[in-house]
Order: sequence, then C-alpha cells, then structure tokens
Amino acid sequence: MNFELDVPTILALVAGLLATGCFGGILAGLLGVGGGIVVVPALFWVLTILDFPPDISSHLAVATSLATIIPTSISSMRAHARRGTIDVSLLKLWGPAIVLGALIGGVLSKVIPGDGLRLVFGSVAIVVAINMAIPKTLVIAQSLPGSKLANRTIAVVIGLISSLMGIGGGTLTVPTLSAFSFAVHRAVGTAAAMGLLIAVPGVLGFVWSGWDVAGRPPLSLGYVNLAAVMIIAPVSYLMAPLGVRLAHALNPRMLKIAFAVFLFITALRMLTA
Repeated sequence: MNFELDVPTILALVAGLLATGCFGGILAGLLGVGGGIVVVPALFWVLTILDFPPDISSHLAVATSLATIIPTSISSMRAHARRGTIDVSLLKLWGPAIVLGALIGGVLSKVIPGDGLRLVFGSVAIVVAINMAIPKTLVIAQSLPGSKLANRTIAVVIGLISSLMGIGGGTLTVPTLSAFSFAVHRAVGTAAAMGLLIAVPGVLGFVWSGWDVAGRPPLSLGYVNLAAVMIIAPVSYLMAPLGVRLAHALNPRMLKIAFAVFLFITALRMLTA
C-alpha cells in the first residue's frame, strides 16, 4: 500500500514533526530524560491522525526516534566528556552488551507487531513515570554486581528494551545505575554515551527489518523516516538549551511530578491504541 500525500497533509505532517521536536527537546533539557520518551508517542499520534496503519506507525515512530537520538547523544556525550563525567571503565564493561541488546531489539522488530512495540513502550513508560513520581530514588545495593556476567546481562536488557522503545540511554540507564548507588552525575554522563551505543545498532536493525515493508511514507529507509529525522533532530537539539534554562527557573520536583502524570497518561493511551 503506497500513500500519496497532498500538500495540506504534508504541511500538517511537518507542523506535527516541528511540534514534536520542540516538545521533546524542551523536556529533554528540562527533566534530563531522553527525547525519545516524548518523540515516540508524539510521532505515533501524528502518523495515526494521517491515517497510517497502527503497525507501520508504531515501527516508524520507534525507529525514527532512535535516529534522532544519534546527533543529540553525540553532542551530549562530548559535553559530559569535557566535564569528566563519563565512567570509561563502566562503558567498556557495559558497552558491547548494550550494543548487542540494541541490535537484537532492532532485528526483532521484524517479527514483533505494532501492538507488541506499544505494549513494551507503555508498560516500561508506566514504570518510569512511577519512578519519577516517588520522592526517593530506589536503592537496591551499595554497588554494581561484582560479576561481569551480571553486569552484561543488565546491559543487554537495557539495550534491548531501549531499542524496542525508541529511547536513548538516560531513561533506563540512569535509574538503574542510581539503584546501585552510582554517583548521579557520572550516571547521567555515562548514560549519554550509552545512548549512542543504543541508537546506532537499533537504527541499523530497524532499517533492515523494514526494508521491504509496503505502506511506508516517502523518504523512508527501512522503518526510519529520513524526512522526520531531518525535521525533529535539529529542532530538538536547538530547544534543549531552553529546557535547561527553564529547569533552573522552575521547581524541579513539581516538574517531575507533572511529567510523570503526563507520561502515565501517554503510556495508557499507547497501551489502548
């Protein structure tokens, strides 16, 4: 099935993508969450409104979100590297497993239906929302496991789930490291580098899995829509500093609660789509 988009529809799509990039960038800077947690549902609803089938919309939203994360992760990683907040030893330990998990997630998207992707996103997003809403960070141990196998298993799971959700490193990596009493600044800095290790193999997997799928919008490489990436990525990048400035001017605790409520509602809508 091929879609022929008229001019009003194209203009509506561009407007929706610009709004998605703005919202995702501001929230990424404001709350320190990956833009993907916003981009995926927003892009899914934009595509659904334009009458793309839900299965294709789910895969396009996740894959395109991963692609927009690549330039943002590179910029964020460089900034954290200058501040010395990337834990290189953890990156070496977790990195290969993160890449493997993300690649598996991208490849599995070939056999996972749109309902499955929305189930993964919605379920994990609810957990993330609850974690943001509770006043104290959950701590389960005073240090990371001593076993390399245990560490790599954690990393594979994070890479796999993040890839299937279309999110970067911060949303799952930071809470996980914090649960093992990892210093928050090093957790955030290392998660920025993890985001790149998730996004690149995840994108490659989604490109491969969607290569011959019919009904994709124009300028799609597999499940990655290049036009959407070119609109969302620079806008999100430019709006992130505004979010950072707002974070210093507004009450961060109330912002987290507000976003947790927003994310919870969004997750429920994704689950019932």
